[in-house]
Amino acid sequence: MSAPALAERLKVVSVAASVAMTNRARELTAQGHKVISLTVGEPDFSAPPHAIEAMHQAALRGETKYTPQDGVKPLKEAVQRKFKRDNNLDYALDEIMVANGGKQIIMDALLATVDEGDEVVIPAPYWISYGDMAKLAGGVPKFVNCPQNNGFKLRAEDLDAAITPKTKWLILNFPNNPSGAACSREEMKALAEVMLKHPHVWILTDDMYEHMVYDGFEFCTIAEVEPRLKDRVLTVNGASKTYAMTGFRVGFCGGPKQLIKAMVNMQGQLTSGINGMAQAAVAAALDGPQDLVKERAEIYRQRRDIVVEALKSCPGVQCHKPEGAFYVYPNIAGCLGKTTPGGVKIETDADFALALLSEKHVATVQGSAYGMSPYIRISYATGTEDLKEACRRIQEFCNSLV
Repeated sequence: MSAPALAERLKVVSVAASVAMTNRARELTAQGHKVISLTVGEPDFSAPPHAIEAMHQAALRGETKYTPQDGVKPLKEAVQRKFKRDNNLDYALDEIMVANGGKQIIMDALLATVDEGDEVVIPAPYWISYGDMAKLAGGVPKFVNCPQNNGFKLRAEDLDAAITPKTKWLILNFPNNPSGAACSREEMKALAEVMLKHPHVWILTDDMYEHMVYDGFEFCTIAEVEPRLKDRVLTVNGASKTYAMTGFRVGFCGGPKQLIKAMVNMQGQLTSGINGMAQAAVAAALDGPQDLVKERAEIYRQRRDIVVEALKSCPGVQCHKPEGAFYVYPNIAGCLGKTTPGGVKIETDADFALALLSEKHVATVQGSAYGMSPYIRISYATGTEDLKEACRRIQEFCNSLV
């Protein structure tokens, strides 16, 4: 007897390549190999102690019940202060919502606005989930190439050319996953000028890597740069990257009241309100000392420099030095057509990543998963000594190709 059918929508959603490579790395580790994983965008630091204590105290106070669908008031007030402090953005409390991570906020927004066939403009390379989430909502992802010779940044003329009457959203993510590229105020202003010409398009800016910028680079977000766009911008952020609180699953956003109301309605059907104790922890992180954020950003900068410098000596590899996030996105075109000591012919970036994992036990993710080949994504959100060893193995691997 055959099983009942699964939904057709599953056909448009794939398992994230970063997850697949992480799982393969775990399999090799279980077999006794010393695998260094550079696949996951997860800080290797601990959550701030005062945030953990706030969570503990919330539990002791009995804050273990259902929470409001849009977030508890103390956290929303902390988010309100954060947006004002860091981004010079003023949001009323009914223009703020909290969700189970930034991913749920994005999904809430798409489900609340996208009709069948609506287009979602996504600069490439892009975070793996954007396209699949657009498809799940019934939309059509429209990818806009941002080549390495432009620093992996979106050009105003390319954005303008991509927008059609069917466009419903533009998704911006700078600093970017996977490239680490970040837009200057002047570059963001140019994108804003384009969007002023297209008032039918919502704008979502995923600012998760806001505090991870280096060498004096100054972060900016589009509603701050161009206030005339604020009534159709959804500014998305969270605690996962900035405060190393990935497992707490708390994201937040600010946006126009009518959009937030629709998103809260959507979230009410999906998950309702989120963990109250985790919300207490994030409120403490947002309102507490911020020195830790700067200290860790400096460590990330040092790690970035270690990786970029190491990759410079790898034959066949070119690595752009990113402005932010904790990824590098090296071009491995010069390795294509070569063969590994294990006899694997490198035809694609996926071949490169799999062979590197199998033969040198370093896990990365193929660039094709992020919409641009032939690249690999390396996350340097890992211990510095492990990172140095991983770089040494990558150098050995590239030197061994014939």
